[in-house]
Amino acid sequence: MVSAPELKKSLDKKLTIFLNGNRIIEGKLTGYDIFLNLTINNAVEKIKLNKSGDKFDIVDIGECVVRGNSIVSLEILD
Repeated sequence: MVSAPELKKSLDKKLTIFLNGNRIIEGKLTGYDIFLNLTINNAVEKIKLNKSGDKFDIVDIGECVVRGNSIVSLEILD
């Protein structure tokens, strides 16, 4: 699990969030809490179109909250 100080350094940076069920969300981290619930701005969901995972359909979400218990991993892009 990512600790709070590490997330503080990542505020206002673009990240990729890998969720349960092979879902992927990308956007800018604008907030978080002690349970690793994340507030994401300019969020998009990347939906895999094939099994190899090299083609995606992009769905614009806007602003969203991602529950911490559904997060598998995070990748900071900026």
